[in-house]
Amino acid sequence: MAQAGIALVYGGSSNGLMGEVARATFGHGGHVIGIMPENLALIEPPLRDVQELIFTKSLHERKMMMFERSDAFVALPGGLGTLEELVEQLTWAQLRHHEKPVIIANMGGYWNPLLALFSAMESETFIRPGLEARYLLVEKAEDIVPVVTKFWNPAAQSMDTASLL
Repeated sequence: MAQAGIALVYGGSSNGLMGEVARATFGHGGHVIGIMPENLALIEPPLRDVQELIFTKSLHERKMMMFERSDAFVALPGGLGTLEELVEQLTWAQLRHHEKPVIIANMGGYWNPLLALFSAMESETFIRPGLEARYLLVEKAEDIVPVVTKFWNPAAQSMDTASLL
């Protein structure tokens, strides 16, 4: 991300996969923006070695700020928070609240059960034709940045950012 000039917007934690991605982006000279609800900072230590660390009053405020500061969304393998944020962005895209790319990083088939659920929802018409979940699928981590840059138009953006969910 740093080499491609893409800033990282993420949840602000120093833990887990996202903490590692943030450290790697920052360590290679990239711009990192952590956005964390104040109460989460009591449970997960924030990563303080970033250019911007923003604390919000609520999770809702955090998610809206992440949405506003991002041009694309990438869902890496993760837990319930990742799933919730992914589904929210897919729903917003489905309802045409935004046209930003939503990328599902399906390394090792991690998201296959969710993709099967989407298929079942379409088969049962719980997701109606014309309202399909709109996402891009990548199978390898090294494909994420090329996909983001393919759909990102720097001339139309004030700041190029990707939010990793």
